[in-house]
Amino acid sequence: MSSSAQYLTLGLDRETFGIPIEHVHEILDHQPVSALPQAPDFLVGMINVRGRSYPVVDLRTKLGLPRVDPTPATRIILLNVPMRGRAMSVGFIADRVFEVTDLDSDRMEGPPEVGGRWRSDYIAAIGRKGESFVVVFDLERLMSRDDPADFAAAAA
Repeated sequence: MSSSAQYLTLGLDRETFGIPIEHVHEILDHQPVSALPQAPDFLVGMINVRGRSYPVVDLRTKLGLPRVDPTPATRIILLNVPMRGRAMSVGFIADRVFEVTDLDSDRMEGPPEVGGRWRSDYIAAIGRKGESFVVVFDLERLMSRDDPADFAAAAA
């Protein structure tokens, strides 16, 4: 018997990525972001959502893609990312959000060990949806290259 888990699928450039749904808090239309001085390139700023502040990460920049202007499909995904035993609230900018989908855990593959377009240490697994691949992020590793204290300091 195979098991599956649910993932929010999103698009960056021509690729489809997945985030485990249990980490997704909310999906917002793109909105203005308040810039933070001296923040790393990928940290575009902060947004306020119902009185709560969220640092906002441009996933394109984080993955080494060129930054692009927002389109009507651009979304900010609010997440609770597991970091060192606690949840860090953060927003990710994605080119577009597709759907919540089931991926069969028996058909998941590890990240490729050969050089590829994406840093394999950011990848938890590669899933399949029909004939397409879904690159599943390892959220903790994606964010751990950057000390959460940097986010807190930038937000202060």
